[in-house]
Amino acid sequence: MKDRALGAAALAVAAGLAGFGLDLQAPISYEPVGPRAFPLLIAALLAAVGLWLVVRPGGAAASPMDGAVGDSQVPILGPGVLVALLAVLAYAALFETLGFVIATTAMTIVVGRLFRGGWIACAVVGLGMGIGFFLLFDRLLEVTLPGGPLGALF
Repeated sequence: MKDRALGAAALAVAAGLAGFGLDLQAPISYEPVGPRAFPLLIAALLAAVGLWLVVRPGGAAASPMDGAVGDSQVPILGPGVLVALLAVLAYAALFETLGFVIATTAMTIVVGRLFRGGWIACAVVGLGMGIGFFLLFDRLLEVTLPGGPLGALF
């Protein structure tokens, strides 16, 4: 039941984020995609996950964040959730200094480890995501991202 409530909450947040994103307009168009693309993309992904949680068959799955099984045993703020929250705050604080690739790689490693991924797999996927998304947004979509110490390589 908690999974379905979380899914409904995710759908509500996605609707709010989409409404916010649709209202974004840049006074001067300096990027071909514009400022509304990122919030709308995040809203669509969040809505898809929320919808899946609402309509999926079966009972509650094990929580990868805290190891508990079943709705009644999943704490609202387990240690994994707190680590994820701290990782997001660190990502936001260090994004400009470290640059997109390093910050995204580190964030992906932390989240991957919370889901019990191996160190090497998390590092490889994290680096791939950092470089891949940097090239996609910065080069292909022309959304300026901070390069950080690796800025000269890209």
